[in-house]
Amino acid sequence: MRRRLVTTFAALIALVIAGLAIPLGLAYSSHRTGRLLLDRRADATRFAELADQAVREGDLSGLTAEITRYAELYGAAVRVRGRDGAVLAEAGAMPGDDRTATRLALSGRTTEDLPAVTPFGPGTVMIAEPAGRDAQLSGAVLLRVPTGHARRDVGLVWGALALGALAALACSTLAARGLARWILRPVTELDRTTGAIAEGHMEARASPDVGPSELRRLKERFNAMADAVSAALERQRAFVADASHELRTPLTVLSLRLENLQPHLEAAGAAEYEEALAEVDRLAALVEDLLALARVEAGAVVRDVEVVGELRPRLEGWREVFAARGLALETSLPETAHVTAVPDAAARIADIALDNAHKFVPKGGTVTVRLDGRVLRISDDGPGLPEAERREALGRFWRSGEHANVPGSGLGLAIAAELAGRSGGTLELLPNRPRGLVVRLTLPGGPNGDHGHGRDAQP
Repeated sequence: MRRRLVTTFAALIALVIAGLAIPLGLAYSSHRTGRLLLDRRADATRFAELADQAVREGDLSGLTAEITRYAELYGAAVRVRGRDGAVLAEAGAMPGDDRTATRLALSGRTTEDLPAVTPFGPGTVMIAEPAGRDAQLSGAVLLRVPTGHARRDVGLVWGALALGALAALACSTLAARGLARWILRPVTELDRTTGAIAEGHMEARASPDVGPSELRRLKERFNAMADAVSAALERQRAFVADASHELRTPLTVLSLRLENLQPHLEAAGAAEYEEALAEVDRLAALVEDLLALARVEAGAVVRDVEVVGELRPRLEGWREVFAARGLALETSLPETAHVTAVPDAAARIADIALDNAHKFVPKGGTVTVRLDGRVLRISDDGPGLPEAERREALGRFWRSGEHANVPGSGLGLAIAAELAGRSGGTLELLPNRPRGLVVRLTLPGGPNGDHGHGRDAQP
Protein backbone atom coordinates (compact mmCIF):
# COMPACT_ATOMS: atom_id res chain seq x y z
CA MET A 1 0.00 0.00 0.00
CA ARG A 2 2.88 2.37 0.80
CA ARG A 3 4.33 1.78 -2.68
CA ARG A 4 1.00 2.58 -4.29
CA LEU A 5 0.64 5.78 -2.27
CA VAL A 6 4.18 6.92 -3.12
CA THR A 7 3.63 6.06 -6.80
CA THR A 8 0.37 8.02 -6.84
CA PHE A 9 1.89 11.02 -5.09
CA ALA A 10 4.97 10.94 -7.34
CA ALA A 11 2.81 10.69 -10.48
CA LEU A 12 0.72 13.68 -9.43
CA ILE A 13 3.83 15.69 -8.55
CA ALA A 14 5.43 14.72 -11.88
CA LEU A 15 2.33 15.96 -13.72
CA VAL A 16 2.44 19.26 -11.83
CA ILE A 17 6.16 19.70 -12.52
CA ALA A 18 5.69 18.80 -16.18
CA GLY A 19 2.77 21.24 -16.35
CA LEU A 20 5.12 24.00 -15.18
CA ALA A 21 8.40 23.01 -16.85
CA ILE A 22 7.10 22.24 -20.35
CA PRO A 23 5.27 25.59 -20.85
CA LEU A 24 8.32 27.41 -19.46
CA GLY A 25 10.59 25.58 -21.88
CA LEU A 26 8.31 26.27 -24.84
CA ALA A 27 7.94 29.92 -23.81
CA TYR A 28 11.71 30.38 -23.71
CA SER A 29 12.05 28.67 -27.07
CA SER A 30 9.51 31.06 -28.55
CA HIS A 31 11.23 34.02 -26.89
CA ARG A 32 14.67 33.02 -28.21
CA THR A 33 13.22 32.45 -31.69
CA GLY A 34 11.65 35.93 -31.63
CA ARG A 35 14.92 37.48 -30.50
CA LEU A 36 16.78 35.72 -33.32
CA LEU A 37 14.21 37.01 -35.81
CA LEU A 38 14.52 40.58 -34.55
CA ASP A 39 18.32 40.53 -34.58
CA ARG A 40 18.65 39.05 -38.06
CA ARG A 41 15.78 41.00 -39.56
CA ALA A 42 17.61 44.17 -38.58
CA ASP A 43 20.58 42.92 -40.60
CA ALA A 44 18.30 42.00 -43.49
CA THR A 45 16.72 45.47 -43.38
CA ARG A 46 20.17 47.09 -43.55
CA PHE A 47 21.11 44.91 -46.54
CA ALA A 48 17.80 45.80 -48.20
CA GLU A 49 18.61 49.52 -47.90
CA LEU A 50 22.08 48.91 -49.33
CA ALA A 51 20.63 46.82 -52.17
CA ASP A 52 18.03 49.46 -53.04
CA GLN A 53 20.74 52.12 -53.13
CA ALA A 54 23.09 49.95 -55.19
CA VAL A 55 20.37 49.13 -57.73
CA ARG A 56 19.47 52.78 -58.11
CA GLU A 57 23.12 53.78 -58.51
CA GLY A 58 23.99 50.79 -60.67
CA ASP A 59 27.01 49.86 -58.51
CA LEU A 60 26.82 46.52 -56.65
CA SER A 61 30.45 46.39 -55.51
CA GLY A 62 29.83 47.94 -52.11
CA LEU A 63 26.85 45.65 -51.51
CA THR A 64 28.84 42.57 -52.50
CA ALA A 65 31.70 43.48 -50.20
CA GLU A 66 29.32 44.09 -47.28
CA ILE A 67 27.40 40.81 -47.59
CA THR A 68 30.64 38.87 -48.07
CA ARG A 69 32.08 40.18 -44.80
CA TYR A 70 28.79 39.41 -43.07
CA ALA A 71 28.68 35.86 -44.41
CA GLU A 72 32.27 35.22 -43.32
CA LEU A 73 31.68 36.71 -39.88
CA TYR A 74 28.38 34.94 -38.99
CA GLY A 75 28.57 31.89 -41.22
CA ALA A 76 25.33 33.00 -42.90
CA ALA A 77 24.27 33.03 -46.56
CA VAL A 78 23.00 36.24 -48.22
CA ARG A 79 21.37 36.48 -51.64
CA VAL A 80 20.07 39.62 -53.31
CA ARG A 81 17.57 39.28 -56.15
CA GLY A 82 16.24 41.97 -58.48
CA ARG A 83 12.62 42.72 -59.28
CA ASP A 84 12.71 40.08 -62.01
CA GLY A 85 14.07 37.45 -59.62
CA ALA A 86 17.59 37.48 -61.03
CA VAL A 87 20.46 37.11 -58.56
CA LEU A 88 22.23 40.45 -58.22
CA ALA A 89 24.71 39.53 -55.45
CA GLU A 90 25.40 36.47 -53.32
CA ALA A 91 27.67 35.44 -50.46
CA GLY A 92 27.87 32.07 -48.76
CA ALA A 93 26.14 28.85 -49.72
CA MET A 94 22.36 29.17 -49.85
CA PRO A 95 20.93 25.65 -49.44
CA GLY A 96 17.34 24.82 -50.24
CA ASP A 97 14.67 26.48 -52.37
CA ASP A 98 14.14 30.22 -51.78
CA ARG A 99 11.33 30.79 -54.23
CA THR A 100 8.63 31.04 -51.57
CA ALA A 101 10.65 33.55 -49.57
CA THR A 102 11.42 35.53 -52.76
CA ARG A 103 7.76 35.79 -53.67
CA LEU A 104 7.00 36.97 -50.12
CA ALA A 105 9.61 39.72 -50.25
CA LEU A 106 8.78 40.86 -53.83
CA SER A 107 5.17 41.23 -52.73
CA GLY A 108 6.34 43.83 -50.21
CA ARG A 109 6.07 41.64 -47.09
CA THR A 110 8.77 40.81 -44.62
CA THR A 111 9.26 37.61 -42.58
CA GLU A 112 7.07 37.88 -39.49
CA ASP A 113 7.77 34.53 -37.78
CA LEU A 114 10.18 31.63 -37.80
CA PRO A 115 9.93 27.96 -36.88
CA ALA A 116 10.43 27.52 -33.15
CA VAL A 117 14.09 26.97 -32.34
CA THR A 118 14.75 23.93 -30.13
CA PRO A 119 17.95 22.05 -29.25
CA PHE A 120 17.06 19.64 -32.05
CA GLY A 121 16.57 22.15 -34.88
CA PRO A 122 16.13 23.73 -37.29
CA GLY A 123 19.79 24.24 -38.22
CA THR A 124 19.13 27.41 -40.25
CA VAL A 125 16.25 29.80 -40.82
CA MET A 126 15.35 31.97 -43.81
CA ILE A 127 14.53 35.69 -43.47
CA ALA A 128 13.24 37.65 -46.45
CA GLU A 129 13.19 41.47 -46.67
CA PRO A 130 11.94 43.64 -49.59
CA ALA A 131 14.36 46.25 -50.98
CA GLY A 132 12.71 49.61 -51.67
CA ARG A 133 9.41 51.05 -50.61
CA ASP A 134 5.83 50.32 -51.57
CA ALA A 135 5.47 50.20 -55.38
CA GLN A 136 9.09 51.15 -55.96
CA LEU A 137 10.53 47.75 -54.95
CA SER A 138 13.93 47.19 -56.46
CA GLY A 139 14.43 43.57 -55.30
CA ALA A 140 14.59 41.28 -52.28
CA VAL A 141 17.19 40.29 -49.75
CA LEU A 142 17.24 36.66 -48.60
CA LEU A 143 19.16 35.90 -45.45
CA ARG A 144 19.73 32.30 -44.31
CA VAL A 145 21.32 32.34 -40.87
CA PRO A 146 22.47 29.46 -38.63
CA THR A 147 20.67 28.90 -35.34
CA GLY A 148 23.57 27.31 -33.40
CA HIS A 149 23.77 29.97 -30.68
CA ALA A 150 20.00 30.10 -30.27
CA ARG A 151 19.75 26.30 -30.07
CA ARG A 152 22.56 26.24 -27.51
CA ASP A 153 20.76 28.84 -25.36
CA VAL A 154 17.49 26.92 -25.60
CA GLY A 155 19.32 23.67 -24.79
CA LEU A 156 20.90 25.20 -21.69
CA VAL A 157 17.58 26.53 -20.45
CA TRP A 158 15.81 23.25 -21.19
CA GLY A 159 18.59 21.31 -19.45
CA ALA A 160 18.34 23.59 -16.41
CA LEU A 161 14.59 23.11 -16.37
CA ALA A 162 15.00 19.33 -16.69
CA LEU A 163 17.54 19.19 -13.86
CA GLY A 164 15.34 21.43 -11.73
CA ALA A 165 12.33 19.23 -12.50
CA LEU A 166 14.26 16.05 -11.61
CA ALA A 167 15.53 17.63 -8.38
CA ALA A 168 12.03 18.78 -7.50
CA LEU A 169 10.65 15.33 -8.35
CA ALA A 170 13.30 13.63 -6.19
CA CYS A 171 12.63 15.94 -3.25
CA SER A 172 8.89 15.56 -3.71
CA THR A 173 9.21 11.77 -3.89
CA LEU A 174 11.18 11.76 -0.63
CA ALA A 175 8.53 13.98 0.91
CA ALA A 176 5.82 11.67 -0.48
CA ARG A 177 7.55 8.66 1.07
CA GLY A 178 7.72 10.41 4.41
CA LEU A 179 4.08 11.42 4.12
CA ALA A 180 3.03 7.89 3.14
CA ARG A 181 5.03 6.46 6.03
CA TRP A 182 3.41 8.92 8.42
CA ILE A 183 -0.07 8.14 7.08
CA LEU A 184 0.44 4.38 7.14
CA ARG A 185 2.33 4.17 10.43
CA PRO A 186 -0.91 3.61 12.40
CA VAL A 187 -1.93 0.90 9.91
CA THR A 188 1.49 -0.74 10.27
CA GLU A 189 1.21 -0.61 14.04
CA LEU A 190 -2.29 -2.04 13.95
CA ASP A 191 -1.07 -4.87 11.70
CA ARG A 192 1.81 -5.60 14.08
CA THR A 193 -0.47 -5.46 17.10
CA THR A 194 -3.15 -7.70 15.60
CA GLY A 195 -0.44 -10.17 14.61
CA ALA A 196 0.91 -10.19 18.16
CA ILE A 197 -2.58 -10.66 19.60
CA ALA A 198 -3.26 -13.47 17.12
CA GLU A 199 -0.09 -15.17 18.41
CA GLY A 200 -1.45 -15.02 21.94
CA HIS A 201 0.20 -11.86 23.26
CA MET A 202 -2.96 -10.28 24.56
CA GLU A 203 -1.07 -7.44 26.24
CA ALA A 204 0.10 -6.00 22.88
CA ARG A 205 -1.29 -2.52 22.12
CA ALA A 206 -0.85 0.06 19.36
CA SER A 207 0.87 3.37 20.13
CA PRO A 208 -1.86 6.05 19.97
CA ASP A 209 0.29 9.15 19.35
CA VAL A 210 1.39 8.88 15.68
CA GLY A 211 -0.37 9.34 12.34
CA PRO A 212 -3.39 11.34 11.17
CA SER A 213 -6.02 12.18 13.74
CA GLU A 214 -8.59 9.84 12.14
CA LEU A 215 -6.23 6.87 12.35
CA ARG A 216 -5.18 7.85 15.86
CA ARG A 217 -8.81 7.62 16.90
CA LEU A 218 -9.00 4.23 15.19
CA LYS A 219 -6.00 3.02 17.18
CA GLU A 220 -7.47 4.32 20.43
CA ARG A 221 -10.71 2.45 19.74
CA PHE A 222 -8.77 -0.66 18.75
CA ASN A 223 -6.85 -0.51 22.01
CA ALA A 224 -10.09 -0.07 23.92
CA MET A 225 -11.56 -3.07 22.08
CA ALA A 226 -8.43 -5.13 22.80
CA ASP A 227 -8.66 -4.16 26.49
CA ALA A 228 -12.30 -5.23 26.59
CA VAL A 229 -11.58 -8.55 24.84
CA SER A 230 -8.57 -9.19 27.08
CA ALA A 231 -10.62 -8.44 30.18
CA ALA A 232 -13.41 -10.76 29.00
CA LEU A 233 -10.92 -13.56 28.32
CA GLU A 234 -9.31 -13.00 31.68
CA ARG A 235 -12.70 -13.21 33.40
CA GLN A 236 -13.44 -16.40 31.46
CA ARG A 237 -10.11 -17.94 32.41
CA ALA A 238 -10.57 -16.91 36.02
CA PHE A 239 -14.04 -18.49 36.01
CA VAL A 240 -12.72 -21.76 34.54
CA ALA A 241 -9.85 -21.82 37.01
CA ASP A 242 -12.09 -20.99 39.98
CA ALA A 243 -14.77 -23.45 38.91
CA SER A 244 -12.22 -26.22 38.34
CA HIS A 245 -10.58 -25.50 41.67
CA GLU A 246 -13.88 -25.43 43.54
CA LEU A 247 -15.02 -28.68 41.89
CA ARG A 248 -11.95 -30.58 43.03
CA THR A 249 -13.04 -30.76 46.68
CA PRO A 250 -16.63 -32.04 46.16
CA LEU A 251 -15.35 -34.53 43.58
CA THR A 252 -12.76 -35.83 46.02
CA VAL A 253 -15.42 -36.11 48.74
CA LEU A 254 -17.78 -37.85 46.31
CA SER A 255 -15.11 -40.33 45.33
CA LEU A 256 -14.33 -41.12 48.97
CA ARG A 257 -18.00 -41.60 49.82
CA LEU A 258 -18.47 -43.93 46.86
CA GLU A 259 -15.50 -45.95 48.02
CA ASN A 260 -16.98 -46.08 51.55
CA LEU A 261 -20.20 -47.47 50.10
CA GLN A 262 -18.46 -50.49 48.59
CA PRO A 263 -18.79 -52.78 51.69
CA HIS A 264 -22.53 -52.14 51.78
CA LEU A 265 -23.21 -53.02 48.12
CA GLU A 266 -24.81 -56.22 46.97
CA ALA A 267 -23.08 -58.30 44.34
CA ALA A 268 -25.62 -57.32 41.70
CA GLY A 269 -24.67 -53.65 41.98
CA ALA A 270 -20.90 -54.11 41.80
CA ALA A 271 -20.68 -53.44 38.05
CA GLU A 272 -22.75 -50.27 38.31
CA TYR A 273 -20.63 -49.19 41.25
CA GLU A 274 -17.40 -49.61 39.28
CA GLU A 275 -18.81 -47.64 36.35
CA ALA A 276 -19.93 -44.81 38.65
CA LEU A 277 -16.50 -44.70 40.28
CA ALA A 278 -14.82 -44.62 36.83
CA GLU A 279 -17.03 -41.71 35.78
CA VAL A 280 -16.10 -39.81 38.93
CA ASP A 281 -12.41 -40.44 38.20
CA ARG A 282 -12.93 -39.30 34.60
CA LEU A 283 -14.68 -36.14 35.83
CA ALA A 284 -11.84 -35.48 38.28
CA ALA A 285 -9.27 -35.87 35.45
CA LEU A 286 -11.28 -33.48 33.28
CA VAL A 287 -11.36 -30.90 36.07
CA GLU A 288 -7.60 -31.25 36.53
CA ASP A 289 -7.02 -30.73 32.79
CA LEU A 290 -9.31 -27.70 32.71
CA LEU A 291 -7.44 -26.23 35.66
CA ALA A 292 -4.10 -26.90 33.96
CA LEU A 293 -5.31 -25.28 30.73
CA ALA A 294 -6.61 -22.24 32.61
CA ARG A 295 -3.26 -21.84 34.35
CA VAL A 296 -1.40 -22.01 31.04
CA GLU A 297 -3.75 -19.52 29.37
CA ALA A 298 -3.41 -17.17 32.33
CA GLY A 299 0.18 -16.71 31.20
CA ALA A 300 3.46 -17.90 32.55
CA VAL A 301 6.82 -16.14 32.71
CA VAL A 302 9.07 -17.09 29.79
CA ARG A 303 12.73 -17.38 30.71
CA ASP A 304 15.89 -19.26 29.87
CA VAL A 305 15.52 -22.92 30.81
CA GLU A 306 17.72 -25.99 30.55
CA VAL A 307 15.48 -28.44 28.67
CA VAL A 308 17.55 -31.58 29.19
CA GLY A 309 17.52 -31.09 32.95
CA GLU A 310 13.71 -30.94 32.83
CA LEU A 311 13.27 -33.88 30.46
CA ARG A 312 15.67 -36.49 31.85
CA PRO A 313 13.88 -37.29 35.17
CA ARG A 314 10.48 -37.38 33.42
CA LEU A 315 11.75 -39.84 30.85
CA GLU A 316 13.24 -42.09 33.51
CA GLY A 317 9.83 -42.29 35.18
CA TRP A 318 8.11 -43.12 31.89
CA ARG A 319 10.65 -45.84 31.08
CA GLU A 320 9.29 -48.02 33.90
CA VAL A 321 5.68 -47.36 32.87
CA PHE A 322 6.41 -48.32 29.27
CA ALA A 323 8.34 -51.43 30.30
CA ALA A 324 5.39 -52.62 32.39
CA ARG A 325 3.21 -52.45 29.26
CA GLY A 326 5.74 -54.11 26.99
CA LEU A 327 6.80 -50.94 25.17
CA ALA A 328 10.33 -49.74 24.46
CA LEU A 329 11.31 -46.13 25.20
CA GLU A 330 14.40 -44.84 23.41
CA THR A 331 15.91 -41.42 24.15
CA SER A 332 18.51 -39.24 22.47
CA LEU A 333 19.37 -36.12 24.45
CA PRO A 334 22.41 -33.83 24.31
CA GLU A 335 24.33 -32.94 27.44
CA THR A 336 22.62 -29.54 27.74
CA ALA A 337 20.23 -27.43 25.69
CA HIS A 338 19.22 -23.91 26.71
CA VAL A 339 16.08 -22.35 25.23
CA THR A 340 13.76 -19.48 26.05
CA ALA A 341 10.45 -21.02 27.09
CA VAL A 342 7.89 -21.45 29.84
CA PRO A 343 9.62 -23.46 32.57
CA ASP A 344 8.73 -27.16 32.47
CA ALA A 345 6.83 -26.65 29.16
CA ALA A 346 8.92 -29.14 27.16
CA ALA A 347 8.69 -31.74 29.93
CA ARG A 348 4.91 -31.34 30.23
CA ILE A 349 4.46 -31.58 26.45
CA ALA A 350 6.62 -34.71 26.48
CA ASP A 351 4.43 -36.12 29.27
CA ILE A 352 1.29 -35.51 27.21
CA ALA A 353 2.79 -37.09 24.06
CA LEU A 354 4.14 -40.07 26.01
CA ASP A 355 0.82 -40.57 27.78
CA ASN A 356 -0.96 -40.72 24.41
CA ALA A 357 1.67 -43.14 23.07
CA HIS A 358 1.26 -45.28 26.18
CA LYS A 359 -2.48 -45.50 25.46
CA PHE A 360 -2.43 -46.15 21.72
CA VAL A 361 0.85 -47.89 20.78
CA PRO A 362 0.33 -51.66 20.83
CA LYS A 363 2.46 -54.02 22.90
CA GLY A 364 5.94 -54.49 21.48
CA GLY A 365 6.01 -51.01 19.98
CA THR A 366 8.75 -48.41 20.30
CA VAL A 367 8.56 -44.75 21.32
CA THR A 368 11.54 -42.47 20.63
CA VAL A 369 12.27 -39.14 22.31
CA ARG A 370 14.92 -37.06 20.55
CA LEU A 371 16.11 -33.51 21.20
CA ASP A 372 18.07 -31.85 18.36
CA GLY A 373 18.93 -28.27 19.18
CA ARG A 374 15.60 -26.51 19.56
CA VAL A 375 13.46 -29.36 18.21
CA LEU A 376 11.93 -32.04 20.45
CA ARG A 377 10.48 -35.06 18.62
CA ILE A 378 8.39 -37.79 20.24
CA SER A 379 7.76 -40.47 17.63
CA ASP A 380 6.08 -43.85 17.84
CA ASP A 381 5.28 -46.77 15.54
CA GLY A 382 1.65 -47.02 16.58
CA PRO A 383 -1.47 -46.66 14.41
CA GLY A 384 -0.95 -42.89 13.94
CA LEU A 385 -3.64 -40.47 12.71
CA PRO A 386 -4.96 -39.61 9.23
CA GLU A 387 -4.07 -36.18 7.88
CA ALA A 388 -7.56 -34.76 8.48
CA GLU A 389 -7.49 -35.85 12.12
CA ARG A 390 -3.95 -34.52 12.63
CA ARG A 391 -5.20 -31.06 11.69
CA GLU A 392 -8.00 -31.25 14.27
CA ALA A 393 -6.25 -33.10 17.08
CA LEU A 394 -4.78 -29.96 18.65
CA GLY A 395 -8.26 -28.57 19.32
CA ARG A 396 -9.98 -28.74 22.68
CA PHE A 397 -12.06 -31.78 23.60
CA TRP A 398 -11.20 -33.47 20.32
CA ARG A 399 -11.43 -37.25 20.40
CA SER A 400 -10.92 -39.63 17.49
CA GLY A 401 -13.95 -41.76 16.69
CA GLU A 402 -11.79 -44.89 16.90
CA HIS A 403 -10.63 -44.00 20.43
CA ALA A 404 -13.93 -43.05 22.02
CA ASN A 405 -13.55 -45.71 24.73
CA VAL A 406 -9.98 -44.78 25.65
CA PRO A 407 -9.72 -42.79 28.92
CA GLY A 408 -8.95 -39.11 28.51
CA SER A 409 -10.47 -35.63 28.43
CA GLY A 410 -9.46 -34.55 24.93
CA LEU A 411 -7.54 -31.62 26.38
CA GLY A 412 -4.01 -33.03 26.48
CA LEU A 413 -2.80 -31.90 23.05
CA ALA A 414 -4.67 -28.60 23.43
CA ILE A 415 -2.71 -27.95 26.63
CA ALA A 416 0.51 -28.94 24.83
CA ALA A 417 -0.24 -26.57 21.95
CA GLU A 418 -1.01 -23.73 24.40
CA LEU A 419 2.25 -24.38 26.24
CA ALA A 420 4.18 -24.32 22.97
CA GLY A 421 2.53 -21.06 21.92
CA ARG A 422 3.16 -19.44 25.31
CA SER A 423 6.83 -20.40 24.95
CA GLY A 424 7.02 -18.77 21.52
CA GLY A 425 7.30 -22.13 19.76
CA THR A 426 5.13 -24.38 17.61
CA LEU A 427 3.65 -27.83 18.07
CA GLU A 428 3.00 -30.05 15.05
CA LEU A 429 1.60 -33.53 14.49
CA LEU A 430 3.36 -35.30 11.63
CA PRO A 431 3.24 -38.78 10.14
CA ASN A 432 6.03 -41.18 11.09
CA ARG A 433 7.66 -43.47 8.54
CA PRO A 434 6.65 -46.21 7.87
CA ARG A 435 3.80 -45.78 10.34
CA GLY A 436 2.96 -44.00 13.55
CA LEU A 437 2.86 -40.41 14.73
CA VAL A 438 5.45 -37.71 15.41
CA VAL A 439 4.79 -34.92 17.91
CA ARG A 440 7.28 -32.18 17.03
CA LEU A 441 7.90 -29.22 19.33
CA THR A 442 10.04 -26.36 17.97
CA LEU A 443 11.22 -23.90 20.62
CA PRO A 444 12.95 -20.52 20.25
CA GLY A 445 16.67 -20.19 20.89
CA GLY A 446 18.28 -19.30 24.18
CA PRO A 447 20.06 -16.07 25.13
CA ASN A 448 22.73 -14.71 22.77
CA GLY A 449 21.31 -16.81 19.96
CA ASP A 450 22.25 -20.16 21.63
CA HIS A 451 20.29 -22.83 19.83
CA GLY A 452 21.73 -25.78 21.65
CA HIS A 453 23.65 -28.59 20.00
CA GLY A 454 22.84 -30.51 16.89
CA ARG A 455 20.61 -29.74 13.93
CA ASP A 456 16.90 -29.22 13.58
CA ALA A 457 15.15 -32.52 13.09
CA GLN A 458 13.21 -33.33 9.98
CA PRO A 459 9.89 -35.15 10.14
